[in-house]
Amino acid sequence: MGKVTGFMEYGRLEEGYKPPAERLKHYKEFVVGLDESQAKIQGARCMDCGIPFCNNGCPVNNIIPDFNDLVYRGDWKNAIEVLHSTNNFPEFTGRICPAPCEAACTLNVSDQAVGIKSIEHAIIDRAWDEGWVQPRVAKHKTGKKVAVVGSGPAGLAAAQQLARAGHDVTLFEKNDRVGGLLRYGIPDFKMEKSHIDRRVEQMTAEGVTFRTGVLVGAAKDPLGKGSKVTNWAKETISPEQLQKDFDAVVLTGGAEQSRDLPVPGRDLDGIHFAMEFLPQQNKVNAGDKLKGQLRADGKNVIVIGGGDTGSDCVGTSNRHGAVSVTQFEVMPRPPEEENRPMTWPYWPIKLRTSSSHDEGCEREFAISTKEFIGEKGKVTGLKTVRVEFKDGKLVEIPGTEVTMKADLVLLAMGFVSPVAGILDAFGIEKDARGNAKAHTDFTGGYATNVPKVFAAGDIRRGQSLVVWAIREGRQAARAVDEFLMGFSDLPR
Repeated sequence: MGKVTGFMEYGRLEEGYKPPAERLKHYKEFVVGLDESQAKIQGARCMDCGIPFCNNGCPVNNIIPDFNDLVYRGDWKNAIEVLHSTNNFPEFTGRICPAPCEAACTLNVSDQAVGIKSIEHAIIDRAWDEGWVQPRVAKHKTGKKVAVVGSGPAGLAAAQQLARAGHDVTLFEKNDRVGGLLRYGIPDFKMEKSHIDRRVEQMTAEGVTFRTGVLVGAAKDPLGKGSKVTNWAKETISPEQLQKDFDAVVLTGGAEQSRDLPVPGRDLDGIHFAMEFLPQQNKVNAGDKLKGQLRADGKNVIVIGGGDTGSDCVGTSNRHGAVSVTQFEVMPRPPEEENRPMTWPYWPIKLRTSSSHDEGCEREFAISTKEFIGEKGKVTGLKTVRVEFKDGKLVEIPGTEVTMKADLVLLAMGFVSPVAGILDAFGIEKDARGNAKAHTDFTGGYATNVPKVFAAGDIRRGQSLVVWAIREGRQAARAVDEFLMGFSDLPR
């Protein structure tokens, strides 16, 4: 490494945030990234550790020590080449990835991890500013046509890799804009959508055709009866038509079926899935006019679910002007700090406080909702009870029942599976969790039971991270390329 003793000389430097009072007035990004000198110091902290566990901690296997060293040496142009060699979209991961690489950092055993995510963020932002991110147009066309269904990170990664291999790629998206949950799940204050738009421009120049507002599935009720999944499609294409028109089909939709909470009173007005609430605000930010937008203005909001989606609901509710925001988590409050020698290099369970929490939120742990209560058909509160682990199960604690006021309840308890209608329309075999059944082995990976149909990302693995979606999209692209051509030069 360029600075062998850097990890002993320099401490971890976090990216900054603009003050809550300022950022609550808008939906723009508010992270203050590292400048060149700060990034250099973070790069200097990377140890010559021999076995870089960070590489395996990162799902796309970013070559982290190399780009850390290049940033330390001031060679930013080669740093982005190294970063792009494993990650198609570091501007996404550098903003919204939880950074499992940092949990696996060797320095994290006894000190604070290298700020890998902040360095990645700095590299890609500088690369865009310097004009180093350019289309990579295939030198030769194969004459093969590939359909990619779903324009989230898995679909974008697969489409870009396949286009660079020389195939004619058409990417289908049921909603009106490209990006999947990047577009309509992640709030703009965490990732502005201009980052997606300029990648779409790059991919268009590389030969990818984007078709939005097109739902692939059965002509009648393609998403299943009563589905609350976002769908702004204006036309439907059958699986049979895709299989006829293309040499291969890659399904890269999300695990969009939200986990419900079927307790008494669930049918009251004012109880909504997070994915009914969040996409609407993103559409308004994009300039769309919505009738009857779900809003938290002047309301007591309760968010059920303690993960990132719940945190996004917190941040959005505060920007709406909620009177109060409370977030429920059924699990016990985790420790402030993990036992590093016991958990390293794996992802630890510890208390994670997001920027949205800092903007104003009460957090309740070890709490369960027993019933929704209301008046005149509208929710007015929740009956709750405290819970604890006993004999390996969560059980109610007698005498802890409390009624809490709520004018708006947002269910953010994760996602259980992809929408069944899509897989059923193709006749794809499912695993025990309702995902598309396909293995990830080097040979024959990502292929489903239906000839020339592949599946990657959340539709195959279930709810997961953006970085896992990018990995699966890249690997599926190689599998498809090999299926079409008999070999592949694409990286896996």
